[in-house]
Order: sequence, then C-alpha cells, then structure tokens
Amino acid sequence: MTVFSNQAFDDHEAVQMFCDRETGLRGVIAIHSSYLGPGFGGCRYWRYGSESEAVEDALRLSQGMSYKNALAGIPFGGGKAVIMADRNTPKSPALFEAFGRAVDRLCGDYITAEDVGVSVQDMEAVARTTRHVSGLASKGGVAGGDPSPKTAMGVFHGIGAAVARAFGRNDLEGLRVGVQGIGNVGYYLCSFLADAGARLTVADINRDSTIRAADEFGATIESTDNILAADVDVVAPCALGGVITADLVGRLQAKVIAGAANNQLADATVGDLLRQNRILYAPDYVINSGGIVSVAAEYQGNASDEDVDRNVALIADRLTEIFAKADKADRPTARIADEMAREAINRSEIMPRPMSTDSAVAN
Repeated sequence: MTVFSNQAFDDHEAVQMFCDRETGLRGVIAIHSSYLGPGFGGCRYWRYGSESEAVEDALRLSQGMSYKNALAGIPFGGGKAVIMADRNTPKSPALFEAFGRAVDRLCGDYITAEDVGVSVQDMEAVARTTRHVSGLASKGGVAGGDPSPKTAMGVFHGIGAAVARAFGRNDLEGLRVGVQGIGNVGYYLCSFLADAGARLTVADINRDSTIRAADEFGATIESTDNILAADVDVVAPCALGGVITADLVGRLQAKVIAGAANNQLADATVGDLLRQNRILYAPDYVINSGGIVSVAAEYQGNASDEDVDRNVALIADRLTEIFAKADKADRPTARIADEMAREAINRSEIMPRPMSTDSAVAN
C-alpha cells in the first residue's frame, strides 16, 4: 500500500520514513497541515504489525493534531511521529537521540513531544540532538514537563461539560465512570474523578495498574473485554484508538463517551450511530487537548503553569459549544467538530510556510 492510496491519507503535506542503522531506529513522521504553523504533535513508540500499519497510524494521528491544535487555538499545525518498536531494538537514549536527528533534519517543520510509550526522559535524549522538542523536565512554576496530568485535567473538565449536557447536573458525586487504560493519563484522570466523588470502574492489560487504582481510589476492576460496555454512566477510553465500533454501540450502557484516547471512533459512521442511540460523544481531539496546550506553551516559553491550567479549563467551553451546535443541527458531535476545525484552518490568513530559514542553503 502506498501513502497516497492509504485510507488515512488526507492531502498530507509530507510523510517521511526515517531509520538509523546503529540503533535500529525505524519510524514515520507525518505532517498533515502547516497552515497555522509548524506541525506539532507527540512521538508514539509502539509495536506495529506492519510498516503499513505504522504509516496509517501516523497519518490518522497527524490529521487529528491539525484539528486538535486548530480548535485549541494554538499557532501550530498538525504533525505526528511513530517509532516502530522491535524486540530486537531495545528502547534506549541512543535510539531517541537518533530520532532527534531525524526531527532536526526537518528544520523546525515538525516539533515533537511525548505520546504513548514515550517519557520525559526520552524527550530529554531527543533534546540532545534537536531543539525542536517539548515536554522536557519541568522547571518549577513554568509551563512544561510531563503533559499527562494536563491531558487528564482537560478530560476531567470535558467530562464535567458532557455530564452537564447529558444529565443536567453540575457535579460528579456518585457518577459511575468506566476508565479503559490506567497508564499515565488514565491514572491522573482517576485521581481527579475520585476527588470529585465519582465511582470508578477500571480496566487495563496491566493488572498492577488496576490494583493500584482499586487501592488508591476504591475502583472496581473490570475485564478489558467488558469495560466499554460496563454498567456505568460515562465511559472514558484512555488507551489506543478505534475502540468504539459499530458492533459496540448496541451494547453500550453509558450515555456519555469522554476519554483521552486518540481516534476513538473506528470510523465516521460510528459517530452517526452514537447520535441515533442518544449517546453523547466528546470528540477526542477536543477533550484530550490539554497535553498539547501544555507542551505548546512550554515550547513558546511564554506561559506559567497557572496560565496552562486556565487554558486547559476552556476545553469544557469548547465542548459545550460543539454539543449545542450538534443538538441544534441534529447531527453527530464528531462531524460538527471536524467542520469547526476545518473552518478554523481554512479561515487562517497564514499561507503554508515557506522553507524554514534553518534549511536555507547558502549559495
């Protein structure tokens, strides 16, 4: 399968394969749009079944970043990197330094940060070979560091907005929430929800993570097979994408889907089915934008941690607007959000950026 014929290709501006012989590094950087600024999005470290699967993930994720950044109101386009994990190529500082060199060759057209499987320490290694990186160690009071808590905070605010719309209530006391995936973001989300009085049901392929959530937050443990269809009010997918399928819709007991995972809907028609079944969906790239708000502020270097928290709280307002527009038009929230994002990109007066001065070659 070529890039152009891939079902996830959406007139992407650039797709680059990269590799490093010494470390075994192999991966993809995809830049979807630079109309609002350089492509900005995290790096995912994952074991893919094939090269085509890795390319498709990079394409889908980078498009999502264009929409996410546009609706978050930050001056960046959409980009994403994926590193193809291999049992014969262990994760190491040298591997991420090599990835940093791949980023640096793009001369600022792509800025990277953490995503699934990648840590602050990994980004510190990337920063040794490129300056086009964010999500580095926090420096006390200044925006920066691990974006996971900010992503979780945004999802928490988004759940509040969705619950207000779906149930007409302004608190989460006693609300039953099923959280799929108790990684960094899922754990922080559970903490916020528990503090607000929600009753948690959790699932993760790592049983230790679920036991920790049960011990610390009084969560009930559910199987990974059943968590999305559990008897809860809200389900929060916080693992990988494509989990909300047409087959699942008929089994859902939750009336709200609001989680941190990217690309939660298996395809656009699933959003239509959710609307038909009166299940409120919080578009993933809107509700999970707290992380990019944080790393963008860090990269720009002009915001405090408190500034970031205030901007992350605005996620609730954006979702409330989307919900209202969807109800007025009787259309799925996902399609409304897509249209709003494309409009935000199209009305920008910033044309695609010319070659970076970093990449200019002296004659």
